[in-house]
Amino acid sequence: MLALEVLFWIALFVIFYSYLGYGILLFAMIKVRRLLGMDKKFEENEDYEPEVTLFVAAYNEKEYLDAKVNNSKSLNYPQNKIKQLWVTDGSDDGTPGLLKKYDGVQVLHQPERNGKIAAMNRGMAFVDTPIVIFSDGNTTLGKDAIKEIIRLFRNPKVGCVSGEKRIYSKEADAAAGAGEGLYWKYESQLKKWDAELYSVVGAAGELFAIRTELWQEVEKDTLLDDFMISLRVAMSGYTIQYNPEAYAIEEASANVKEELKRKVRISAGGLQSVVRLAPLLNIFKYGTLSFQYISHRVLRWTLTPFFLLLLIPINLVLALNEGIFSLGIYSLLFWGQVLFYAAALLGWFLENRQIKVKVLFVPYYFFIMNLSVYLGLGRYLKGSQSVNWERAKRGGVAAEPVA
Repeated sequence: MLALEVLFWIALFVIFYSYLGYGILLFAMIKVRRLLGMDKKFEENEDYEPEVTLFVAAYNEKEYLDAKVNNSKSLNYPQNKIKQLWVTDGSDDGTPGLLKKYDGVQVLHQPERNGKIAAMNRGMAFVDTPIVIFSDGNTTLGKDAIKEIIRLFRNPKVGCVSGEKRIYSKEADAAAGAGEGLYWKYESQLKKWDAELYSVVGAAGELFAIRTELWQEVEKDTLLDDFMISLRVAMSGYTIQYNPEAYAIEEASANVKEELKRKVRISAGGLQSVVRLAPLLNIFKYGTLSFQYISHRVLRWTLTPFFLLLLIPINLVLALNEGIFSLGIYSLLFWGQVLFYAAALLGWFLENRQIKVKVLFVPYYFFIMNLSVYLGLGRYLKGSQSVNWERAKRGGVAAEPVA
């Protein structure tokens, strides 16, 4: 029984730390640094306004072309310093031909579809600007996105800048939209603190940029290209910084089923990344970056979901030993777990009946996030996760974006 108690508290600590404890610790560390005057300072070169390449690896994006190209041409940055490069490998909906009607848009196309990372590896050979900015074909960039990204590159220690992903919010969000929006708000805050402490741990694929000279080809079967590219830049001795004013907006997944597809792929890619970035676990070599990486990413993709699963039977045994209807700590924690998962089940029930109760969608979304890790592990071990993205169905356009 003592061994079970020890395992229970270790599991509970890891779960708490990976989702909330790290954020609390990060906030405390930032506060201490500010009090000690250890804020990062550097001399800005305010005249730094280099040419940039907007790089889009696209597959069958016909319906988004007008909006995306026009959005890129309306950005608040000298247009003569913006090059648009689209790699449309495998597209068979007319995307390559339609793109060629736009002035100033370079199109690289081949009939074979080998996945996004293969397209990126191929297209980077044609980038001749100091900064390359990656973005998705179905996202809209904020008007000052490039300007805000370049501002951070004025620091020579910055090798990568991550923008912010924002999710369209609707008056009555579905579980996917409500949960995803709240999740990204929390993640956005963690990224701000990570950046202030040292470096963000991975960039958002919807919008991120690197110094072109730091590009390293990524394995063709890579599932999380944005994560691998940005972390390898950080491992080269540069930092990844984060600017929420440089944002990309996209619609939330149409429903939780569609969001689960996306999360399973991300989870499989996360596990693949942990294996391939094994050297980054060496805290003696990478110091603060390793601490941030393990705390913010590795635990969530590895130990935490399994401890969540393990916690239920262990807690039940301890609660039964204590008296399951008593007011003991194990009994209270067990019934707390029951209540949480009951709320997740009720969230699923209501969503299927199109009844909107946001407070229940949060535990439901949390459950889906962790379920995706188990499913992603299965796909990763079987090698059955395709490198080609399967487009998720998205919700309708909403009035207001939410970070």
